[in-house]
Amino acid sequence: MTLDRRQFLVTAAVAAAMPRRALGAIPVIEAREGVAQLAPAQFGETPIWGFDGTVPGPELRVNQGARLQRRMVNALPHPTSIHWHGIRIDNAMDGVPGLTQPVVEPGEAFDYDFVLPDAGTYWYHAHNRSFEQVARGLYGPLIVEEAEGPDVDDDIVLMLDDWRLDPETASIRDDFGNGHDMSHAGRIGNLVTVNGQFDPAIRVAPGARLRLRLVNAANARIFSLGLDGFRGWVVALDGMPLAQPEPLAQPEPLVNPVVLAPAQRVDLIVDVTADAGSVASLIEMRREGGVGLARFDIGAGTGMSRDNTPDALPPNPLPDLAGWEEAPRHEMRMQGGAMRWLDGALLGDTQLSGRELAQLGRFWALNGQADRPEEPFLDAERGSLHRIRFVNETMFPHGMHLHGHHVRIVGAEGLGPWRDTVLVDRGETVEIALNADNPGKWLLHCHMLGHAASGMSTWYKVG
Repeated sequence: MTLDRRQFLVTAAVAAAMPRRALGAIPVIEAREGVAQLAPAQFGETPIWGFDGTVPGPELRVNQGARLQRRMVNALPHPTSIHWHGIRIDNAMDGVPGLTQPVVEPGEAFDYDFVLPDAGTYWYHAHNRSFEQVARGLYGPLIVEEAEGPDVDDDIVLMLDDWRLDPETASIRDDFGNGHDMSHAGRIGNLVTVNGQFDPAIRVAPGARLRLRLVNAANARIFSLGLDGFRGWVVALDGMPLAQPEPLAQPEPLVNPVVLAPAQRVDLIVDVTADAGSVASLIEMRREGGVGLARFDIGAGTGMSRDNTPDALPPNPLPDLAGWEEAPRHEMRMQGGAMRWLDGALLGDTQLSGRELAQLGRFWALNGQADRPEEPFLDAERGSLHRIRFVNETMFPHGMHLHGHHVRIVGAEGLGPWRDTVLVDRGETVEIALNADNPGKWLLHCHMLGHAASGMSTWYKVG
């Protein structure tokens, strides 16, 4: 892409301000404007914001236990930062302005440098005005590879997103933060893409065994997904192998639908069962029926098929939750939104009425707080065990994301899978178990990003 004069000057100013040795020492990732062919070919290209000017941003693949270093250069007209979603990271590298780092102003840079403790499927995205910046395309995949990965013919990342485009111009509608989106389900788009493309074609061999890494990068859309022309198994959720802590257990057979809330991921191992010369599909299952999101063109000939169930992925070094039943329980009540409007809540230290809060763009609250409070929701000793009950008193689902940790969902038969983002449906209560083993100040918020910006954001502290 050709740089315009303004973008060139911003980039040049940043480069000139850096020591020459530093420029060569750390790879640079640049947040900048770009264009992408999001819509079908008969429509024009869409101006986007992207890391290195693309959407998704560059795929980062790093070995488990290795160190990732990136200098994020901000060539955008707005401040930004990067959050490395799902990584149990050093707190200073978590990318939350006002909590773990200063915002990165236009023309400035920030060095991210951290170790990757866990193998799995993760992603990175902007974390300043994320309800706008992620919706403009500021995200990308982060893959942490096992020392010995599964026996597959190909490893394919599929980043799902939806976009709100003007059908006349194919440009992104600039209606971010409007009261209806904020107070209802969030920003739902009118075009779904996979890896930044509408209905992309992926060529695979007949009988091939594939690892599919699905990432929901949408602002608010909950995807219900199905596969046609495959048989498969679920091997990981939110980066963590599903069979933990029993590493010899076999993966669970894939049963449609696979539900992904915003920010959630799922790793599948699938065998192509569709005939050579035909098409297999990734499908979104909607009320009106299935809609194809990506097609897999099956090549000619006879591929190598496998009859065996794949082995489970090797476990990650996650903390011990033994004794979680005796851990203190902390309740988080999710309040407000359309049809359950707030009567009132605290904004800082000030109690405001629901009308006053709505005038300030605050429609939601967590435990009566309509913004990130001064005091943490939980002040935990390092290594202590806790239970958190998310009680959804609203008329909408929420995907609650904890920075810096993975947790296990408490079910009727004990602890369920490890997650970093927990979907809590309307009227539902979901309990999680947490080992607070990672020191620092950590954000806890709804990953329907408009909800977080309009009240559903808090934090917890690990000493």
